[in-house]
Amino acid sequence: MLRQLDDDLWVVDHPDFAMAGIPIGTRTTLVRLTDGSLFMHAPGPLSVSLAKQIDEIGPVRFIVAPNAFHHLFVAENARAWQDASVHLAPGLATKRKDLSYNAELGDEPAPGWSADLDQCWVRGSPRVNEIVFLHRSTRTLVLTDLAFNVQHAASRVGRVFFRLAGVYGRFATSRMMRLMVRDRVAARAAAERILGWDFDRVIVAHGDVLERGGHDALRDALGWLVGS
Repeated sequence: MLRQLDDDLWVVDHPDFAMAGIPIGTRTTLVRLTDGSLFMHAPGPLSVSLAKQIDEIGPVRFIVAPNAFHHLFVAENARAWQDASVHLAPGLATKRKDLSYNAELGDEPAPGWSADLDQCWVRGSPRVNEIVFLHRSTRTLVLTDLAFNVQHAASRVGRVFFRLAGVYGRFATSRMMRLMVRDRVAARAAAERILGWDFDRVIVAHGDVLERGGHDALRDALGWLVGS
């Protein structure tokens, strides 16, 4: 269930996750920080066996909800790791008043993970407010919904959904994400900052991890925003 991609970098795939009955899958990313603790990005459904596997690689110190949509399992994971600090995407605390949290995410990394990760708030899309992360040592970009990489889908309804979203069979930004951009200037500035980073691998929440060529793939995917 816990899959190692690189030194101090793991993912957990949740292929059965469904939205409105449509299986779209999701993914949790775990980074082991310099101090040996874990940064958990986009927490997903938790089982006893998964929690045990995670505990074996380090104590969870940070639980991060990286945008306004990936928050469903924050409380479940926070209960499992009660000493962890919970960080929410901008505006999520208003949407989920029931969630207890320690801080709101922004453009600057928190001191606890700044030695390992950079981050950028994709402004201009207030219904999403995604925070993108870069794990510098492995040259890995961690996205949530800014791009998908759906190369296959197990069900017909999933294939139809991803085709309608414009992301089936390719690395791309979904039509929904494009429609939710309200300030193209702000969104473009964030995209350009991200594209200025040094990365090769891209982890997405929906679809396959892109192990190589991620920088060029993201530049192409964001061509509608930053130009080719």
